[in-house]
Amino acid sequence: MTDPLVLLERDGPHVAILTLNRPKVLNALSPDVMDALCTALETLNADPDIRAIILTGSARVFAAGADIQVMANAAPMDILRRNTLQYWQRLQAIEKPIIAAVSGFAFGGGCELAMACDLIVASETAKFGQPEIKVGIMPGAGGTQRLTKALGPYRAMEMILTGDPITAQEAFAYGLVNRVVPVERYLDAAKELAQTIAARPPVAIRLAREALKYGNETTLRDGMMVERRNFVLLFDTEDQKEGMAAFLEKREPEFKGK
Repeated sequence: MTDPLVLLERDGPHVAILTLNRPKVLNALSPDVMDALCTALETLNADPDIRAIILTGSARVFAAGADIQVMANAAPMDILRRNTLQYWQRLQAIEKPIIAAVSGFAFGGGCELAMACDLIVASETAKFGQPEIKVGIMPGAGGTQRLTKALGPYRAMEMILTGDPITAQEAFAYGLVNRVVPVERYLDAAKELAQTIAARPPVAIRLAREALKYGNETTLRDGMMVERRNFVLLFDTEDQKEGMAAFLEKREPEFKGK
């Protein structure tokens, strides 16, 4: 039997950890890996107990990009038929917060995968890059778009046109990652962040995340309308009543996701 491409474990009742498991090829994101990852995420998305998800690789590498062996001799129709865009669309449809715990290389598709998550915790050894230009192509799974939104057009342009990576410290300074920690702490730091989010009211987390993501892709006016709609909807939840009652009674709330 072959080893699973994606490993699943839990950290308490409400946090799941998915680990990319192709160490011999530096977690290259083949279609099989992306399908396994999306399937695991969709299963966790449907699990009412799961409130936050961590996606990680190993201390050496998060993901080194697409599988070049699969792409080297491809024609345009081969790329179209493979329809790898579907995996990124499935990933984008996940409704629960995903934290990328990144150590070592996050290059090409690996960088795009980290940026497709909601939060990034990086080890001091992490490096982020879009080196596609060095093999005659360009990012094709969101790299040109997400890097520009995260870093601004000039830094993104330099990264993509040179193919040269940035360090974890540079990524933090530029606003690409949330925090940088020693390599021995990166997964624990991601777990701590996930546990903090998992302790918050799940419906409010979902609607706040939706408003943030929508606002990042639209006008201020439309984003404000979605924010207000979601704000009003939360007054129909049990968690809103519990949260405000707990605040007034000076006690810790017990959120149930209802």
